[in-house]
Amino acid sequence: MDDSKFPTLNQAPETIEETEQLVSFLEAQNTFSFPALENGLFPAAIAHESTGYQSIWVRDNIHVAHALNAVGKTEPACKAAVTLTNYFIKHRDRFDDIISGKYNATEVMKRPHIRFDGNTLGEIDEKWAHAQNDALGCYLWFYSLLLLQEKLTPTHDSMELLAAFVRYFEKIRYWEDADSGHWEEARKVEASSIGTVVSGLSTLKQYLDQSQNWDQLKFGKKQVSAEMVDDLIQQGQTTLSEILPAECIQADPLLARKYDGALLFLIYPLGLVQGEMAETIMEDVRTHLMGDYGIRRYLGDSYWCADYKDMLSEDDRTSDFSEDQASRDKLLKPGQEAQWCIFDSIMSVIYGQRFLQSDQSADYEKQRFHLERSLNQLTTEECRFGPYRCPESYFLEKGKYVPNDITPLLWTQGNLMIALHQWKQTVKARR
Repeated sequence: MDDSKFPTLNQAPETIEETEQLVSFLEAQNTFSFPALENGLFPAAIAHESTGYQSIWVRDNIHVAHALNAVGKTEPACKAAVTLTNYFIKHRDRFDDIISGKYNATEVMKRPHIRFDGNTLGEIDEKWAHAQNDALGCYLWFYSLLLLQEKLTPTHDSMELLAAFVRYFEKIRYWEDADSGHWEEARKVEASSIGTVVSGLSTLKQYLDQSQNWDQLKFGKKQVSAEMVDDLIQQGQTTLSEILPAECIQADPLLARKYDGALLFLIYPLGLVQGEMAETIMEDVRTHLMGDYGIRRYLGDSYWCADYKDMLSEDDRTSDFSEDQASRDKLLKPGQEAQWCIFDSIMSVIYGQRFLQSDQSADYEKQRFHLERSLNQLTTEECRFGPYRCPESYFLEKGKYVPNDITPLLWTQGNLMIALHQWKQTVKARR
């Protein structure tokens, strides 16, 4: 990291003023630039056409919108949420056809699409791993959160959509449904997806209890009851109690996974997992997934493994490997997984929130440690994408860790922005 332009860039700022100066500096470098389409949706990355990341992902949009909302930038967050809602309303038949039994959820392309054309809100006619309950749960959580915060007002159509989400999760029995999850890979029953749906249903219930709008939650003419939502939440919680702190405990060794960075999202931003279980997950990530440059998604992750660009063409690098992951996994040499930049900032936020409650120096030091790692993940002058950019990950290229082609990634930007916002709260509390 070239720190000559900003003396404290390699370390966490010591004061509120220094924190604000750092944020202002990074904003001036466009580190926190979130260019949106006219309708408010965000591409996953500031576009490099060859990566395919100019499409719209539901999950990425929710994480970016949440970050903006968390730091007080409500308008762009709400605009993205409203447009995502309009997208799902436009394609309501995806939910209805599975709920009615016209199509089976095992037909992945018949499920609601979680990646689409943001300009037209049209679906992309390309085979994709659309079985992603985490993305749907994430949308339900954030839209319900904005309703709960009274930053959005529901419409008749949006309430019917929320009812369709509930009935859809009931129909597919989400607590035992094998999906492709956060990383869009081989389908399995995974805690990070189940937990995201539980969070979505729980936040929806909280909103409906507060607003007393249960009578508006109708699918067709049929009321969706509080008892149904409660039962669905309990089904998910029961399964989570069996799986956590692992991600997947299926017998198939190709699916079973003890450690996964996606579990962090159940702690923050979702707030579902707390206490000792949260501590176990955090320590598992620190012990088993943390590398020198970032944090691995999971052990054995072949996406952007060493010399990835030499082994796969541009078109193949971000292809759908959900049904043929073994072919990509053959490219990985043990210990040479990509190290991602979306996790350290999330861990910093979690430890920061804990510090505000505990006032324990250990939580403070871990918050600082992971924030400084996040700052050191910013690109340097030598990077072909320019300095002060937030990469998706660092991968081994000819023996050296460098940012991968998905630089900058808006999700990484959003997480770093929240981490600095949380750090400011910590500095203020320690004065």
